[in-house]
Amino acid sequence: MALEAKIARLRDRITPTDLVMWLLGGSLMILILYGSTATLISGRYTLMQWIDFVIFGLAQGSIYALIAMGYTMVYGILRMINFAHSEVFMSGPYTAYYVAAAFHKNGMLASYPLLSLVLIFIVSMAVSTLIAYLLERIAYRPLRTAPRLVPLITAIGASFFLQYLFRGLYGSGFQAYPVIKSIEGQWVLGSLRILKFQAVVIVAAALLMVALYLFVQKTRVGKAIRSVSEDKEASALMGIDVDRMISITFIIGGMAAGAAGVLYALMFKQVHFFMGFIPGIKAFTAAVLGGIGNIPGAMLGGILLGLVESVGPSLFLDGLGIVAPYQLKDAIAFTVLVLVLIFRPTGILGERLAVKKA
Repeated sequence: MALEAKIARLRDRITPTDLVMWLLGGSLMILILYGSTATLISGRYTLMQWIDFVIFGLAQGSIYALIAMGYTMVYGILRMINFAHSEVFMSGPYTAYYVAAAFHKNGMLASYPLLSLVLIFIVSMAVSTLIAYLLERIAYRPLRTAPRLVPLITAIGASFFLQYLFRGLYGSGFQAYPVIKSIEGQWVLGSLRILKFQAVVIVAAALLMVALYLFVQKTRVGKAIRSVSEDKEASALMGIDVDRMISITFIIGGMAAGAAGVLYALMFKQVHFFMGFIPGIKAFTAAVLGGIGNIPGAMLGGILLGLVESVGPSLFLDGLGIVAPYQLKDAIAFTVLVLVLIFRPTGILGERLAVKKA
């Protein structure tokens, strides 16, 4: 009787949808393992090529992680997805391009590269921060008590508005970011080589992520933000200015996005009004992958997504005989997301209170 009762409870908890999803996830895992094994056995790639894939993945993933901070912090405090964050990411480096171009034209970029980079970062972060702050004050704060679907629709509308605003201001063409000669080329450490701009991106992103994490965890403002995230009403009763903490959260997300935008421009050498869409989707994916609402999860999710995008096509698909596997890097990234959501729906470091707060 006890065994029958256990079987009945198990039957009640596992639905046909669960079985289909687990079957899908198991099939994808088998394909990934088979493809990876076949690729490694074939020896098509050398150790140095794999290291290059990993380094590029770390640089790309670091940018995703910085953008994902904005998504995960806003969700943590407001329980909403700020889909206009991709345009916050775009606005900073696109505006800073004109500063970089002016520095390149007058020779300052070549003569004082470090100072020029610092000023470019400041301009980008300032513009992205301003856009994020205005979004919160104009588009989201009046809808604070509205049903959740309303801010979501507003975020999508704000995203389109910002895209076409910057298209009208700066044009629809692609702008080539000036080349900074001091970070071109590569460093060689024994048998290891790394492109200088990739090293700059990885180190800068790591420092920014550590600074952001320490700010949220160690400062009084950071503790107040975490308090508001847990319970707005109780925080207000304790004397915390809830609206101010929400604005600061958007400001922090905007600063991180502006910095990420310059790093993205240094890697890919161009900016345009639509540049935020794909990185924004990837960063949102990274936030979900790591556990939406969890700052270390956003960092981990971004790094993992970058590594999977860089290493995955060659590792998973070459062994399956796929032609031009790198063209499927986006499919690989979202397949990994599907697998994580099947086997761990809250993400890798999923927020423990996700179900209660959702």
